[in-house]
Amino acid sequence: MARGWVKALREPSDLGERVELVGLVDVHIAAAEALRDDFDLGAITLGTDLAAVISATKPDLLFDVVVPGARQEVVSTGLRHGCHVLSEKPMALSLQDAQALIRLSAETGKIHAITQNRRYNPGVRRIRRMIESGALGTLTGINADFFIGAHFGGFREAMQNVLLVDMAIHTFDAARFMSGKVPLAVYCHETNPEGSWNAHGAAANAIFEFSDGVTFDYRGSWVAEGAPTNWDAAWRIIGTKGTLLWDGADQFEARVLAGSEGFFRPLESINVPEPSDISQTLGHASVIAAFLSALETGRAPETAGSDNIKSLAMVFGAVESARTRTRVEIMT
Repeated sequence: MARGWVKALREPSDLGERVELVGLVDVHIAAAEALRDDFDLGAITLGTDLAAVISATKPDLLFDVVVPGARQEVVSTGLRHGCHVLSEKPMALSLQDAQALIRLSAETGKIHAITQNRRYNPGVRRIRRMIESGALGTLTGINADFFIGAHFGGFREAMQNVLLVDMAIHTFDAARFMSGKVPLAVYCHETNPEGSWNAHGAAANAIFEFSDGVTFDYRGSWVAEGAPTNWDAAWRIIGTKGTLLWDGADQFEARVLAGSEGFFRPLESINVPEPSDISQTLGHASVIAAFLSALETGRAPETAGSDNIKSLAMVFGAVESARTRTRVEIMT
């Protein structure tokens, strides 16, 4: 993951002019050395002790790209040592830990934000504009299918609730962002299908109750071979006037009622609006740029921990529902 971050900083954009990398920390020093050499980072400080490298380099911000189990210690160390922190997801491994990080961010006066990079997909931005325009009428339902046979290896294959905890938050966060609604409750059924190469929870079906009577249905699997969806899922957005389909890539189809006569009401195709700001559609680069702008303006970033905990609560609500086989109210 760290390579994706460094690549975003090195690709043609103004990020390289706004951010100077001064140190790399890894429990395996060889990994830090390899990253330095691969990107020709020069005389950058390397180390295995985060606090020591921060003390030596005095950075303004910390990019947290560690495995989920190390996140709490890394983020806490960064905040306490005077760094603003931009973290990979998930924000924390429990709501209690996430709440503790929000409190620490407030106490230290430092910003802690989460890399929900798929929120900065042009399709997600376009759908939010479409819903806000009212072209589909009043929003009633959101449906997302995520089916990928993902052979990562490494820590993910040993995780509990691997799909829900490590990946589904992208889809959950996108649904929350696009709809503008508040998640209230969830019922989730989780399985680890026959043939799964993961230890636990590689597939899940979840029904979320959102505010204003909106339902969000999620169907997902990380061991679905043969007919993969896009990594951003495949979507059906339903309103009182029509429906929008998105394949998660470049294909959109939106049709709305064109009249009210007859048993079968006529439909007409309509265009899905382009994003209002192209700079917000560049994935990792947009996340980092938004984070830097927040530091410069003093405004909370879109993916600040205090907001992202709402998407994290959807994850843990789904995990709890799957464990207890009951409807679970979502609390933050």
